[in-house]
Amino acid sequence: MFYMLTKRVIGPVARAVYRPEVSGAEQVPAEGPVIFAVNHLSVADSFVVPLVVPRPVAFLAKAEYFGGRGLKARLVGAAFGALGAIPVQRGRGRAAREALEAAERVLAEGGAFGIHPEGTRSPDGRLYRGRTGVARLALSGRATVVPVALSGTDRLLPKGARFPRLTRVSVRFGEPLDFSRYQGMEASLPVLRSITDEIMYAISELSDQEYVDRYQSPSAEAA
Repeated sequence: MFYMLTKRVIGPVARAVYRPEVSGAEQVPAEGPVIFAVNHLSVADSFVVPLVVPRPVAFLAKAEYFGGRGLKARLVGAAFGALGAIPVQRGRGRAAREALEAAERVLAEGGAFGIHPEGTRSPDGRLYRGRTGVARLALSGRATVVPVALSGTDRLLPKGARFPRLTRVSVRFGEPLDFSRYQGMEASLPVLRSITDEIMYAISELSDQEYVDRYQSPSAEAA
């Protein structure tokens, strides 16, 4: 209830001020489990998608965004909480597992979940190799995957900026991807890699970003 109240209050104001360019929204499934696989340019990404999608969308968010000190930290934490974000402790295996279990519950209830397959924000605007968690979640949650390409969010809220800037952003939704043909193959790394690469290719086609076939950090998974 608080999510929808926040969305109905903030959404129209944000759309009126920033006038986001949205395309392909008619392709978003109106019901059933769905994963929005989104490129990652800014902290603002996790706010933009829920505000332009008619149905509630839950995202994972770094635990550091919740309970921070200072006005900006508190505003960000409150905003993430209001939009149903799921906190995750990066670098802690059990905490990450618990966050994914929470995501699976969202999908099991027929909800929508947003994820950034790259894992963290792009440092240079290019699109990096996706991590296979999105594929595992798509299979375990029996969910349709909708690729989403954002642009302009890195200008809306650049790293280190205290408050959003007045600039246009673009949100492009791609054709839903069905991976039911791989059902029951969650343990196969080649299958997970193939699904993830298909998702990343769809995002790159929408975003026109240069694709980099490597992970962003040394601690990336080996799959």
